[in-house]
Amino acid sequence: MDIIGKSSCKNDIDLLLDLMPDFLRDTDIKSQQAPSILVDTLRSQMNWMTFENEGLSLKRYNPLRPFILRYNSYYMDKYISNELDSRFASTGYSRGKLRDQTSQASQGMDVAFKILAMNQIKLFLFSGHDTTSSSICYIFYLLLIHPAILKRVRDEHNKIFGYDISQAAALITEDPYLINQLPFTVAVIKESTRLFPAASSTRAGEPDFYIKDNGRQYPTNNTIVWLISHATHHDPSLWPHPDKFLPDRWLSPPADPLHPVKGAWRPFEYGPRSCIGQELSMIEMKTVMVLTFREFDFRAGYEELDMMKPRKGLKTVEGERAYQMAMGQPSGNLPCRVSIAK
Repeated sequence: MDIIGKSSCKNDIDLLLDLMPDFLRDTDIKSQQAPSILVDTLRSQMNWMTFENEGLSLKRYNPLRPFILRYNSYYMDKYISNELDSRFASTGYSRGKLRDQTSQASQGMDVAFKILAMNQIKLFLFSGHDTTSSSICYIFYLLLIHPAILKRVRDEHNKIFGYDISQAAALITEDPYLINQLPFTVAVIKESTRLFPAASSTRAGEPDFYIKDNGRQYPTNNTIVWLISHATHHDPSLWPHPDKFLPDRWLSPPADPLHPVKGAWRPFEYGPRSCIGQELSMIEMKTVMVLTFREFDFRAGYEELDMMKPRKGLKTVEGERAYQMAMGQPSGNLPCRVSIAK
């Protein structure tokens, strides 16, 4: 909270990049307080990514791009490699068998496993930090335009954690299970990620699997099937009032028309291929809400942004100013003003 108070406009991606290594390896990279080579190179790598649907991309054909990507990969791998070596040296395990520290130090980590672990950690950091931070942005946005729902969230937090906001972090540290006693907070998260899912998913087509639509049947063999969560989440046949922010639908009994249809909520996908980081993401979002919503007030800054950087053309999509961009983030990166709550 001290960090937010000092720099209210700090990107919450830094927060997620601080949290995730804590969960992965009990490492605090302190990216909210000082530059981090891991964070800087990861961000640079993402900025230089290109996709096939971008058409003619000057970025893709920039002669510096291969060198920048190689530079970023080298320093990310070096950082993660050092962390893995440190972790390996601090345990008594080597290739699955308990060994004494002398034997372990001389043998080192299996090279093939280390490369696999490094790639998986980079994938986990890349896949998890930006999606969760975008979801947190939309939770803030939806609550600032729905003050009555924000009040209910704050009342729930007061009930579980007491009215002394400064004690919330200590209470969570002392009893982490308190974070699971927030049904309305969870309902807000689910409804926000329903309206603005941060990611989608793909599946490999099969010879005997067909997509049916309006009486027509389409084969999927030798194709990639792209599952668009946003379309599913706004389908009126699955969701009554699909474009309304109604957290209470998640607390409604099964007989209520608002009660969600099983399998229709898919921000983390569904079934055996659901996101491995779903629980971590939910914990992060609940924790951020508990530690910020009662201490700070937020106000959207789109009007100020438009005055500072006027531009022509459409500014809304289906009436929504904070529409989602290609990578799931709110338009304009959700400019806002943050102040101490009154």
